[in-house]
Amino acid sequence: MIALRWLLKAALIFVAVTMLWVGLYRFVPPPFTFTMMGDLLGGRSVTKDWMPLSQIDPDMARAAIAGEDSRFCQHHGFDFRAIAGAAVRNAEGGRIRGGSTISQQTAKNAFLFQGGGYVRKAFEAYFTTLIEMLWGKKRIMEVYLNIAETGIGTYGVNAAALRYFGHDATRLSPTEAARIAAVLPLPKKRAAISPSGFVRRHGNVLARYVGVVRRAGLDTCLR
Repeated sequence: MIALRWLLKAALIFVAVTMLWVGLYRFVPPPFTFTMMGDLLGGRSVTKDWMPLSQIDPDMARAAIAGEDSRFCQHHGFDFRAIAGAAVRNAEGGRIRGGSTISQQTAKNAFLFQGGGYVRKAFEAYFTTLIEMLWGKKRIMEVYLNIAETGIGTYGVNAAALRYFGHDATRLSPTEAARIAAVLPLPKKRAAISPSGFVRRHGNVLARYVGVVRRAGLDTCLR
């Protein structure tokens, strides 16, 4: 009975602390992440440059939606159709693919560490639910575009634009936005400048889909 009481108390404290943490990030840019800490511990520098969503070229969010989560504005954190599709493809063999939404990736990037298997996935689901409840879509996209790893030691699309194209993210061509989006799944192995192979091919596809996202209204929750 005493153990149960302690477990209940610990659970309540956890919920209270995490809700305060998530609530704080609703208004304050996350100052640091566990992924950034990993870079520092690995002897690498960290470059980031926060930019409000209202100042980021809208094509950047459209490219992210096209490449990472086409139903971003329709789901409530989890795209079960994409998860099921990824499971079928993975069962058939070939390159392993996930079904994580932008909301799930944001929860992981802001509050958790990379890896960790099913335990981390459980916490990811919890934080995803919280940010969907407390932040809303615009804030989720804003945080995602600012803390996602966009190259070795580079975080956020503004730092990426400065690194790869020599100007900030207030003005990005569809091709530039698409190339940054193409780097997101494997930022330590891909580069948006002078890309070749998959990054070039995938970036060209995403560049064409930027206009599709706008015309189909797949970004309406951000307007």
